[in-house]
Amino acid sequence: MRTHDLVIVGAGSGNAVVDERFSHLDVAVIDEGPFGGTCLNRGCIPSKMLVHVADLIDTIRDAGRFGVEARPGRVDWPAVRERVFGRLDQEAAEGEQGRRSSANVDVFKGRARFTGDRTLTVGTGADTVTVRGEQVVVAVGSRPAVPPPVRDGGLPYETSDTVMRLDRPPRHLAVLGGGYIAAELAHVFHAAGSRITVIEQEDTLLPAQDETVAAACTAIASKRYDVRTGTALTRVEGEPGRLRLVLDDGPAVEADTLLVAVGRTPNSDRIDAGRAGIDLHDDGRIVVDAFQRTSAAGVFALGDVSTPFPLRHVANREAHVVAHNLLHPDAPIRTSHEAVPAAVFTHPQIAQVGRTEQQCRQEGLDYAVSVRRFADTAYGWALEDTTGFCKVLADRRTGLLLGAHILGPQAASLIQPLVIAMSLDIKALDLARSPLWIHPAPTEVVSDALRDLDLGDRKP
Repeated sequence: MRTHDLVIVGAGSGNAVVDERFSHLDVAVIDEGPFGGTCLNRGCIPSKMLVHVADLIDTIRDAGRFGVEARPGRVDWPAVRERVFGRLDQEAAEGEQGRRSSANVDVFKGRARFTGDRTLTVGTGADTVTVRGEQVVVAVGSRPAVPPPVRDGGLPYETSDTVMRLDRPPRHLAVLGGGYIAAELAHVFHAAGSRITVIEQEDTLLPAQDETVAAACTAIASKRYDVRTGTALTRVEGEPGRLRLVLDDGPAVEADTLLVAVGRTPNSDRIDAGRAGIDLHDDGRIVVDAFQRTSAAGVFALGDVSTPFPLRHVANREAHVVAHNLLHPDAPIRTSHEAVPAAVFTHPQIAQVGRTEQQCRQEGLDYAVSVRRFADTAYGWALEDTTGFCKVLADRRTGLLLGAHILGPQAASLIQPLVIAMSLDIKALDLARSPLWIHPAPTEVVSDALRDLDLGDRKP
């Protein structure tokens, strides 16, 4: 057994903890998969590279609205897939090689499991090694959840880990789940030529979104796909390539491919966290304090295995906090999960920050709400947009934003001024009135929504 100054378990955002400031420490990095974690290899980045292709196809299909005669040609899926993973697989390999070439870093490949206080085994059988860290960072991420009717059915299925590497688009893709992963991948494969059926047990798609966004998204998706809401899967029948999904309400769905996208499970159960004295939440997430410390002395955790916000930008911020606190234990900094933005890269884009309107009601807040449509702005006319909007919610007492929600073109970028305002406690009407907003530009839908808030201040 070799003892290291620092052991990092997980080579996604965990790998970002170690930089040149750690050159004086003996570091070990452990991961059973490719470097870069879910985001680089199976999640955020490949899905967005594929979404860009889907957006391009949709733009060509819609060109007639602008007086342009165009139609999409055949999608060369193998070429699309190779463009994405040819680059990303190389990035992962180079990331691992970069760590292996570091004079102070040892890389161990294999699954790590705790055997006791800051002590882990890596690998199996004769290849097992034991590693101990004076300090340990757990960043092992999460994996797709698979419900019993699928898991116990004995028939093949895909998850976000596998579906993007398929040899060809499915003829008919059944998507189990209506969250952000389901929305993005349905968009990708619909554009690539697949027929799509989405099955969601809640009454709307994207049920965690603001109610106005969820209702609009469901209506838009229903014009493109076969959408089944308010129904649950009871069993999967048939044979590979000829699946029959039996639902508890409504006719069965027959498809050649099933994508399971019902959520994610923290990987704490795969590392025997309890044997290290690491406490868990009921949902399997590792319990951490504001400094990213676990209940076990000398052990930190970050990313999907512990955070309530399973987003790479959140994990990266947590990695920054962990790095600082490892190096400066007498002057630690806290992680802030206030004003966490998120986006769904479907068609149209969706972005959000802060509370939904239903949360404002549940909390009994005295709030004002304003909704402005892209169609009411000059740039919205240029885009021929008929469905997009910006919705903002503000506290009537303080004038501060409580939440913001955008559905429409470039939503993931347009949300950022609102994130800044919430992060820096800028009042909603000050944000609307103090800076100049470019005209005509998509940002006008944001400034217009802010100006329309009824906060008892009607100055121009």
